[in-house]
Amino acid sequence: MEFRYPNGKKFKSTAKSKQFSEKKLQREAISHGKRGMTLEEDLNETNQYYLDVGKAVIHKKPTPVQIVNVDYPKRSAAVIKEAYFKQASTTDYNGVYQGFYIDFEAKETRNKQSFPLQNFHDHQLSHMEQVEKHNGIAFVIIRFSLTEEIFLLPYQSLEKYWTRMKQGGRKSMTKEEIQQNGYQISLGIQPRIDYLTIVDHLCK
Repeated sequence: MEFRYPNGKKFKSTAKSKQFSEKKLQREAISHGKRGMTLEEDLNETNQYYLDVGKAVIHKKPTPVQIVNVDYPKRSAAVIKEAYFKQASTTDYNGVYQGFYIDFEAKETRNKQSFPLQNFHDHQLSHMEQVEKHNGIAFVIIRFSLTEEIFLLPYQSLEKYWTRMKQGGRKSMTKEEIQQNGYQISLGIQPRIDYLTIVDHLCK
């Protein structure tokens, strides 16, 4: 790869500095290539990696939809004109890992120091409670998108703050509370969000 200064002069480097520059460019390419990906996209990529290497079988749940009006402009094509959700969704992901049933919700916020609890719903908390009663593992994965910080928060901790809100307390969890009761997940490449390393602790 050839580099030039703004004045057009050719950049000459030693082998050592050239090696350093190429490594730096590779790291930046990886970093910039991943920017803008949503939490869902990162988790889907992670789950596909887990599946490919035989580590776990975890998928995003499809949302049941009732189709009520379909237009057929021609025999080989159909256009859905009207549809509605058949029932309230539970959580985003579920699957199996080392004999354990895994069930979790994924949320992100642009807030810097707190996470609004209004992002969750009663039926989701009830669902996770039932999962835990049957010895499954339920949790939420939260991303602070402005700082790219990701945390896994077990259901028991989420339920504590949910109850506090229901009893008239604050309507959000502070980042400090999430840090104290959850586990931070470092971003990687393969897998992108290696949350199963945290689930290993929850299994124990």
